[in-house]
Amino acid sequence: MRNRQREMGPESAAAPSWAPPEGPACVVPIHRIPGGHLEAWIARADFALLPLASLEWHGPHMPLGTDLILAEGLARRLRGDFTALLYPPFTYTACPGKTRHYPGTVALRAEVALAALCDVLRGILGAGFVRVMMLNAHDANMAIGRAAAEAVSGEFRASILLVNWWQMVTTEETAGMFRAEAGDGRPGRGHGGPFEAAATAALDPGSVDPALAAELPPRRPPAAERPFVLVESHPSPWAGYAGFVRDATEAKGRVIVERATRHLEDLVAAWLRAPLPDEPGPRRGGPAGAGG
Repeated sequence: MRNRQREMGPESAAAPSWAPPEGPACVVPIHRIPGGHLEAWIARADFALLPLASLEWHGPHMPLGTDLILAEGLARRLRGDFTALLYPPFTYTACPGKTRHYPGTVALRAEVALAALCDVLRGILGAGFVRVMMLNAHDANMAIGRAAAEAVSGEFRASILLVNWWQMVTTEETAGMFRAEAGDGRPGRGHGGPFEAAATAALDPGSVDPALAAELPPRRPPAAERPFVLVESHPSPWAGYAGFVRDATEAKGRVIVERATRHLEDLVAAWLRAPLPDEPGPRRGGPAGAGG
């Protein structure tokens, strides 16, 4: 099992010098690096790491910062033969209509959130990074994350990896953990459900209390053989969350987090082995309009 204890944080970063080490440093919070050392750290780093989160209602049993706990918590756990500079999470963002009106949710208009994320990525790439990993824990960030990456990749040489943490763990890997209604092919998944609650409890023990929430059988999506996206205003039964929340335990969450972390690390390793892209714009001698 990989060692999860190494992290350059408030306790271990009080070294005499902030000069970057010769070897991999794993995940280093960029906000703690003195300005005089920043250029050397960026030159040494393999990629920038930007958690994508939200401040959003997840039910009475879960914290408003659920997505923040998940995105930043998983980002800080990553280990491997790399140096990644961890940026503060992108937290204030767009939220869906079905959670926007619940207590504590802070929702930006979609166009504002997209513009803000584009500017954040411009700042990161403008600092000298080529590779940027966006580790996402908020469903509504999927669209703006992709759109922002596409926009800035036409301005900077960039390899931007957008990853949704929950897609790192398959339903087969959590088989038997959570109850399911007949025909439900994704037991425990969904906003504020036991899969998300368990992982949050594992990363931040004491932050989840399933006893505070009623169990709401999740609404089954339409049966179809092909992928689709369905957006609904209030998919009853719904209270800003849904699911058999009493199935969530910290022990199950530790299994989920460990598997998600392992798959994330494998993905990062494969990404770092891949060649970097060229500068934006048509290649000399190539067709100017080629592409899909």
